[in-house]
Amino acid sequence: MSATPRIVVGVDGSPASERALRWAVDYARAVGGTVSAITAWEYPAFYGWAGASLPPEDVLNPEELAGKTLAASVARVIGDDPGVRISETVTPGNATQALLEAARGAALLVVGSRGLGGFTGVLLGSVSRHLTEHAPCPVVVIRAGQTDAQGRTDI
Repeated sequence: MSATPRIVVGVDGSPASERALRWAVDYARAVGGTVSAITAWEYPAFYGWAGASLPPEDVLNPEELAGKTLAASVARVIGDDPGVRISETVTPGNATQALLEAARGAALLVVGSRGLGGFTGVLLGSVSRHLTEHAPCPVVVIRAGQTDAQGRTDI
């Protein structure tokens, strides 16, 4: 591990991932670390069918959409001056695998408890559950809608 702790955080635009980003930045500020905000994208199984009636220039490809989602989340949660160095990475592939790879050599991996897909009402999503079982570093799972130490319930 390097002298400056690197905190990896998964961001998909969900409320839980944005709370995870806020937590990761606060933690990085406290320990003198940096934040690596990661989002992953995959082509949907039905790609090419849904957008067939729209001109190609009007349809964002999944990588562009993921990048815009990540940038919007960082801007919304952090603003212009986060107080720590933040890098943003958009990577193709499965979110779980992308985060496991990004977490190699990291001091900490931070994720939201539930992303944008799956079954609502389940405590852990499939990604956060898999990460807690297989990550190469400690994992913090942040639930959306919980009150933090400053009494904030929203980002």
